Amino acid sequence: MAWHPSGSLVTDMARDSDYGAFMEKFLLQPSSSPHELPLNSLTFAVKDIFDVDGYVTGFGNPDWSRTHAAATSTAPAVLAVLRGGATCIGKTVMDEMAYSINGENIHYGTPRNPCVPDRVPGGSSSGSGVAVGAKLVDFALGTDTGGSVRVPASYCGILGFRPSHDAISTAGVIPMAQSFDTVGWFARNPVILNRVGRVLLNLPDVDPVKPTQIIIAEDCFQLSTIPSDRVSQPLIKSVEKLFGGHLLKHAILGDYVKDKVPSLKHFLSGGKADQEHNIPSLAALSSAMRLLQRYEFKINHGEWVSTVKPDLGPGISERVWEALKTTDVNVDICHSVKTELRAALIALLGDFGVLAIPTVPGPPPKLQTDPAPLETFRARAFSLLSIGGVSGFCQVSIPLGLYDNLPVAISLLAKHGSDRFLLNLVKTLYDTLEKEVGIAERTSY
Repeated sequence: MAWHPSGSLVTDMARDSDYGAFMEKFLLQPSSSPHELPLNSLTFAVKDIFDVDGYVTGFGNPDWSRTHAAATSTAPAVLAVLRGGATCIGKTVMDEMAYSINGENIHYGTPRNPCVPDRVPGGSSSGSGVAVGAKLVDFALGTDTGGSVRVPASYCGILGFRPSHDAISTAGVIPMAQSFDTVGWFARNPVILNRVGRVLLNLPDVDPVKPTQIIIAEDCFQLSTIPSDRVSQPLIKSVEKLFGGHLLKHAILGDYVKDKVPSLKHFLSGGKADQEHNIPSLAALSSAMRLLQRYEFKINHGEWVSTVKPDLGPGISERVWEALKTTDVNVDICHSVKTELRAALIALLGDFGVLAIPTVPGPPPKLQTDPAPLETFRARAFSLLSIGGVSGFCQVSIPLGLYDNLPVAISLLAKHGSDRFLLNLVKTLYDTLEKEVGIAERTSY
């Protein structure tokens, strides 16, 4: 790879003009090739969790940067898009140790949400989402463990793809929790989303396969504070126009999961706070996921945290130290939950079925919201996010315009390994969906 010599840390002034999205700007260009490459002339940015040869991988925290040496190789995912013809222009700000879906960083500043500047951009791949939303790059790489690509995509009004778990190498990426870690990406249009996906997943070009069914998870849409005529309705109308209404099915996902994932009973609580205004079985799913995440985080980073005692921001500090107290009690049950949920959702969807849910339960929270009232929102968000997280299914978050001047998104999930099918479906649906959103926006005022 040809390096550009002028890599530099971003000054405060430059950070301001770039929406605060970048940690460091540099040019990393593809080796020249006589072939027409799939990502030719596209620019991208990389979350500061990926190794780039010669740069310290900062993991969102100055103490981490201070105690780690520069990377001596570049993560395979980054190399893949460089080889595909794209040019990297820098590394983006992220939430500390990837332990937040908010997007606020007390050390490096909070990347500015280009859609709604007074709201959080979503995390932990905050800078990558903002760089794409603000049109600073054509696409960006992030990671998604608990929701770190899906959430910023929904808050910044762009597309975000979380691939099937283990479909893309996470080598050269700082781990958060390996049972859930994925390399994801952001784009503003489905064509680029698809092209990047084909390169990262190493997919041949094939004709799109028509979905066999699209299941609307009614209970999940009721969790959202945004009226369903602005979330599920544009999808329903688009499916009717493109494929016919017979493809549409409606399900109460919480009941199905409760019935088919027996190991969840260990995590069902008798009216615990995080299950108020929530779907009990999905809240239990989220509890199982967060337990395994804490346990794996502790194995990965507990020793470093205990030794260095890093300066961590509010909310994140509590979560990190909480993780360090985690024992292996019930960890084996979490693995059973993963196996059972994957089997249950494969049975529900089949090979070319799709599950539709809201990406998050409402619009992005205001900047500097007190962590306490955010907890209910976080709990509901993780109920939705844990469906893809625990099953390992691929998921795409699709923007649905604005409601009350705030961004809205819907997610589609397909079975593990069906990434190409899902990427092609987004391309097929997108224009019709945009038209339906336009109609819905006009009628909802």
